[in-house]
Amino acid sequence: MIKRALLSIVALVMACVAYAQVENPVSWSAKVNDAGENVYEIVLTGTIEGAEWHIYDLGPYTDGPIATSVTVAGEGVKVVGEPYLLTEAHKAYDELFGMEIGTCDTGVQIAQKVEVSGAAPVAKVTVEWQTCSEGSCLPPTDETLTVKLPAGNGAVADEVVPVKKEGGKSIWAVILEAIAWGFVALLTPCVFPMVPMTVSFFLKSKDGKGKLYASLYGFFIVALYTVPIAVIILLTYILGGDAITADIFNWLATHWIPNILFFIIFMVFAASFFGAFEITMPSWMVNKTDEKSDKGGLIGVFFMALTLVLVSFSCTGPIVSSVLIKSTQGEIWEPIITMFAFSAAFALPFTVFAFAPSLLKDLPKSGGWLNSVKVVLGFIEVALGLKFLSVADQVYQWGILDREVYLAIWIVVFFLLGMYLLGKLRFAHDTPEQYISVKRLFLAIVVFSFVVYMIPGMWGAPLKALSGYLPPIESIDFNLAKQQNVVVQSAPGASAAHHNNPYPAKKFTDMNLKHIDGIPGFFDLQEALEYSKGAGKPVFIDFTGAACVNCREMESRVFSDPQVKDLLNNNFIFVSLYGDVKTEVAEQDWVTLPNGKVLKSLGKINTNFIMEKYKVNAMPYYIIVDAAGNEIVEPRGYDLDKDAFVKFLQNAVETFNK
Repeated sequence: MIKRALLSIVALVMACVAYAQVENPVSWSAKVNDAGENVYEIVLTGTIEGAEWHIYDLGPYTDGPIATSVTVAGEGVKVVGEPYLLTEAHKAYDELFGMEIGTCDTGVQIAQKVEVSGAAPVAKVTVEWQTCSEGSCLPPTDETLTVKLPAGNGAVADEVVPVKKEGGKSIWAVILEAIAWGFVALLTPCVFPMVPMTVSFFLKSKDGKGKLYASLYGFFIVALYTVPIAVIILLTYILGGDAITADIFNWLATHWIPNILFFIIFMVFAASFFGAFEITMPSWMVNKTDEKSDKGGLIGVFFMALTLVLVSFSCTGPIVSSVLIKSTQGEIWEPIITMFAFSAAFALPFTVFAFAPSLLKDLPKSGGWLNSVKVVLGFIEVALGLKFLSVADQVYQWGILDREVYLAIWIVVFFLLGMYLLGKLRFAHDTPEQYISVKRLFLAIVVFSFVVYMIPGMWGAPLKALSGYLPPIESIDFNLAKQQNVVVQSAPGASAAHHNNPYPAKKFTDMNLKHIDGIPGFFDLQEALEYSKGAGKPVFIDFTGAACVNCREMESRVFSDPQVKDLLNNNFIFVSLYGDVKTEVAEQDWVTLPNGKVLKSLGKINTNFIMEKYKVNAMPYYIIVDAAGNEIVEPRGYDLDKDAFVKFLQNAVETFNK
């Protein structure tokens, strides 16, 4: 009897714990729409994960379920009217409560208008709701979002900050890539020999603090890589705000000066890796830090870490540059996070081997293989460095690196890498080998397979695995796929090649801008809106960029899908708004901002419009509007889920036709 009672109690406790661990499947985000006359519409979007869950609409209900509610507070913010639903709730009679109740089970949008006054008002928006399924309900919960609003009554805001930023690539993908590069950096000849030497030094510590010092050594390495970039970013963020920091990153990602500079740096490092010369930090700097590392204690450990960072610069420099440049194309915090991930992976072995020195005997001995690693990295540096020249070429439309030229260089580079792995090429510091190891043979097979994969791309193959790195397929001179499909429909909305665009586009058609392959349209929003009035179709806005990696991936993996193409060509008027093109437009199209600044390039004009209208500065971003420019459905950013994108388009068509 007692045993059964105990088991019942245990089962009850476990059930309670399991229930308590259920995470609420509803998450909220916010954006702001300009309603005119210092009035703004705050739009709250609730995303519900799982088909079994729902929340209740705004009600109100007396003696009924807990309706969703929205409250807004903040200095300089005045609520205008009551909150209202932008999405439709499912209405049904509920026998339990004896009344008609509205539920939202596929997501919900709630809007609340506010009037603002003063500079940089901030609204605290609190949403309270209850999540239920068919058989149970979670406890009522709430969430408060901080929404920065534009200035009111003629005041000038300190900064323009989008409420949220869409379109970013998964931070986890960037982190994993940074970790991989951190481990690769360990295998370079500048770093690898120092692992056993450094660990042995800590193990022989006379004061018995070897493991502590080894841990601090790793900590200081991480700090030396992460803190400087964090300080720079935080200073720009504090002094200039979100928008200024984003502008700096946008400049780094698209302007020809940093891109050409990075291209040259990568080529110089590649030449160094091939053995043409040695890149090192100034000897006085290394010697100075090395002297101070002999002091012992925490100060000595710090300067030992600094010495490692300086000595390894010739090998880690281009890798660090790759990590940082890649991360500046995403969120503002990504460079800090990715550099932390890189340096943590780089520093980890020094601590691990100090705690488990027996693992040192399993490390391979230093030798000629380290120089081989360096040479292989040299080939990779040439391939990666080419991307920066391509970015400048696409943004400024120089026409230097069309897709087939880019691919031809990559094919040659990786073919030579394969020949090197087979021992058919040798560089200055290579050790002669009598035979090829099995590892090198397998690596050569992988490299040559990659070369074979790229070759069809010279004649128009999509090469989806490389879509984020290659110039757009529209830049290719001879596309075999297009040549075989010579029959092109000329009716508006039909699929057509870029040069057979059926739409009467006039503006910006002379700028060598590219539409997505097989999806013609406009490059100017006003033209698209005017045309949509007569066509009776909504407008699909593609906020894209010539140098946007994620845009190329979306085009190659999502827009290439036949169902997506069919939906876009037959149900929408397509317009591509480039946010990074530096080409100057005609004077009548210039835009003068309230502060007197004149925007002359097409990229700046489009970016300013998207920021002002939709509070977003990320690419890609997809917005569907009616002929008056009003949003039909919630916009989307970077997401490679084709099925979800199809539903997004179908939902827009259904909403537009209601």
